[in-house]
Amino acid sequence: MEEAVTPPDQGANCTLSGGSWYSSYDDTSFIQARALDIDHLVPLAESWDSGASGWTPAERQAYANDLDDPRALIAVSASSNRSKADQDPVTWQPPAEGYRCTYATDWIAVKIRWGLAVDPAEQAVLTEVLDGCPDTVIEVVRAR
Repeated sequence: MEEAVTPPDQGANCTLSGGSWYSSYDDTSFIQARALDIDHLVPLAESWDSGASGWTPAERQAYANDLDDPRALIAVSASSNRSKADQDPVTWQPPAEGYRCTYATDWIAVKIRWGLAVDPAEQAVLTEVLDGCPDTVIEVVRAR
């Protein structure tokens, strides 16, 4: 419900009615919560490959459920989340070109927050995207 543009009403058994949501990945608004998924901006498989494989189970659980940084988990259309799957910026970019700068800076923030590695191909793509973006200060509170 916190991701809603217009908060829905919560009924029995946590059913939602009303409300509206916006998917930044594809620049689309929705009035049905079931049309959305909650996406790990940096997918769990990517975090594993970037260093989480060496974490304790508690650290991996904290990463998977990180509600302390709004960039970590975001509501997006189910179709865009499924097209992204566990890809990184090398093989997937948001269809909404106007969101790509934010996506790149948020990706970097999540990686820094959790001390995750960035591989050379990932760094090259992020650099290319950011070269076309206005200068942005990225604020990060480290999780670990």
